[in-house]
Amino acid sequence: MLSLAWRAGKRLWREAMDLPLRAAVALGASGLGQPARPAQLFKAYGIVLPIGLFAWWAMPHMTLVMTPSIDAWVVHRAPGPIGRGDLVSFMLSDPVAGPRAVNVTKYALCMPGERIVMIEKAGRLGQPGNGWYYCNGRLMGVSKPVGRGGKALTHWRPGVTHIPEGMIFVGSKHPDGYDSRYYGPVAIDRLTRMEKLL
Repeated sequence: MLSLAWRAGKRLWREAMDLPLRAAVALGASGLGQPARPAQLFKAYGIVLPIGLFAWWAMPHMTLVMTPSIDAWVVHRAPGPIGRGDLVSFMLSDPVAGPRAVNVTKYALCMPGERIVMIEKAGRLGQPGNGWYYCNGRLMGVSKPVGRGGKALTHWRPGVTHIPEGMIFVGSKHPDGYDSRYYGPVAIDRLTRMEKLL
């Protein structure tokens, strides 16, 4: 154990001793004790500064998607009305999602005025069943009675036969997605239309 710590300490010391050389080379010198080469430094600035400025400008306009339920990693705001199949983002306040509101990205699956049906299928041996959600006869997804962590989940049971005006059923095909199958349709004025970048 002491031998491992000794070797790690020696390696760390060598790395620390190489820092001046690395800094000099980063500043344009060809090696330790060599004069700086401003032309090299300005070339580096010419590459790094535009990239940095673009990232500074672009980052507030992009959102990282941290869920496997959406086939996108980076999305950005896109003007225009929301249509079926569009990506939408909104703030979700829900005990299952966590103690603080989180920004989530889903698909708009069932639009205002479209027919919504949920068919609950009984589970095995008295277990709670799944909810099968259809929009105009098209299967949107299936809710589960229990989440991945063993937490009990409650299905949203439509008390209407059509999605109300001003609301959209949001979700994904992912079996573990947490979406309108559990908390119901979301008000359109809470949704921001998004487009996939990556």
